[in-house]
Amino acid sequence: MKVPAPYSATKGRPREFDCERALAQALRVFWLRGYEGASMTELTSEMGITKPSLYAAFGNKESLFKKALDLYERDKMAYVADALAAPTCRQVAEILLRGAVDMTTSTCDPRGCLGVISSVACGAEAESIREEVKRRRSSSTQALIDRFARAKREGELPDGVEPDALARYLLAILQGLALQAGNGAARDELAQLVDTTLSMWPCR
Repeated sequence: MKVPAPYSATKGRPREFDCERALAQALRVFWLRGYEGASMTELTSEMGITKPSLYAAFGNKESLFKKALDLYERDKMAYVADALAAPTCRQVAEILLRGAVDMTTSTCDPRGCLGVISSVACGAEAESIREEVKRRRSSSTQALIDRFARAKREGELPDGVEPDALARYLLAILQGLALQAGNGAARDELAQLVDTTLSMWPCR
């Protein structure tokens, strides 16, 4: 999709750029640097646009990050929807875990999870970003709780296993995988964690 930048005061005509490609480049910068670490200079350089063009097409840095996060969820986290549609809750867990390993160890993308990287930022500038990541995570958590609640109603989970606790346990494992991947853990090491988690998965 081509989006025209605003008219230049000196040249008097718009500059065109590929909006989707520019957003993909911004996503990569945020993924590598985190929200706070991504400077406007690096963002505009990697996106191949000027600051006025960035503001016109994407808004400010916070708005750009949210659009990049939308792209991240739509493109890199597409396996989540497949997981929630799986017929059993163990399959839900397996698709999420193996999908997370594939995504966080991809040689085409930075390692680790963008949401995790950004949620641990500590400066005042990142407060709204932490809240945004928290809001999205809460929505994902509720979707997983609802899916496990259905499994409980259908008799798939043993007595004493609560859907909300199981969902939060799985999310803690996923977060741990992302952090370890970001710290350089090998794919085989992460796969072992997945296998161990699945071997202990509660089911009738």
